[in-house]
Amino acid sequence: MDTQQIIEQYQKAIIQIATQGGTGTGFYVKEFDLIVTNAHVVADAAEVTIAGKSFDKSLARVWYTDRKHDLAFLQAPPGVDLPEVRLGQYEQMKDGDEVVAIGHPYGLNYTATQGVISKVDRIRDGLKFIQIDAAINPGNSGGPLVNMKGEIIGVNSFIIRGGDNLGFALPVIYLREALQVYLPNKGQATTRCFSCSFLVTPANIDSKKYCPSCGTEVKLPEIPEKEAEAVGVAKTIEEILRELGKDVKLAREGANNWSVKEGSAKIKITYNPENFFIAGDAYLCQMPPDAARIKPLYRFLLQENYRTNGLVLSCVKQNIVLSCIIYDLDMNKDNGVDAFRNLFRQADHYDDFLKKEYGCTERLEE
Repeated sequence: MDTQQIIEQYQKAIIQIATQGGTGTGFYVKEFDLIVTNAHVVADAAEVTIAGKSFDKSLARVWYTDRKHDLAFLQAPPGVDLPEVRLGQYEQMKDGDEVVAIGHPYGLNYTATQGVISKVDRIRDGLKFIQIDAAINPGNSGGPLVNMKGEIIGVNSFIIRGGDNLGFALPVIYLREALQVYLPNKGQATTRCFSCSFLVTPANIDSKKYCPSCGTEVKLPEIPEKEAEAVGVAKTIEEILRELGKDVKLAREGANNWSVKEGSAKIKITYNPENFFIAGDAYLCQMPPDAARIKPLYRFLLQENYRTNGLVLSCVKQNIVLSCIIYDLDMNKDNGVDAFRNLFRQADHYDDFLKKEYGCTERLEE
């Protein structure tokens, strides 16, 4: 298979994962009906946000964590027909074999990088890892490493900072073993002790926090009675979103990033603590294909910017964006609700209006 065929085969099996703290990648294994990712992607979360090519954002339960092998298994979205991808044979891989790493680096959806295996059995911390020269970046973590037969031979796990394309993937032998170990306990919150590899479940955990085999402190991926809340400005933003009827858990896209839908518009909210500003950017439609309509559209956008209160219409490449910016010390829950309610309403209005009056087209979504 060539790289393009591999990408096409895997697009609907690749899953985006987001928590309060960050984002990452996962992939669906139909044989076990589970989503596989890295344990460090889900961190201590028992529930994460997932999205894919064939389904919208939803919440997924974290069922299994394994710190030693940096693996986690998530519940697959119900009622969604996801494609089958095969687990390959790590033992057949050789130094110099071509591979493809697939993931979502820096939030860029469905990015594939091609490279070769530099060393098939690099030993780190007592485990074998596949060392590759294919670029693995933040967001790639948890994605599949695929051979040129289209088979998964590893899970992209980490890089060496400052190294020139020094990436490492956990071999599929460890993944296959972990899936088999977990299978009898499927549907239970389970963790594998990183000291002795004993499988800890709610039925055998000692004093609710210790491995019954070796006494090491462990943590099951169980949903707490009270969810940990965001703090500071992030807490205020989430209170605003709740007041406006948005599902905060589904809105989260990593630290200080949220995304919601309002009608046909997609709104991204970001907070940058370094420059103290909260930005709400509503991505509307795209520029009209008819060149004759672009000049009147520009004129309309400029005129509207004199009328909109606290909002700015702009063009970012082909996208038309409606934005508002608030200084963090100036924002409280009440004025934040007013500002974002106005942004949401106007975004939905302008998206429909610009399509109807100026022939703007639906925004392309990845």
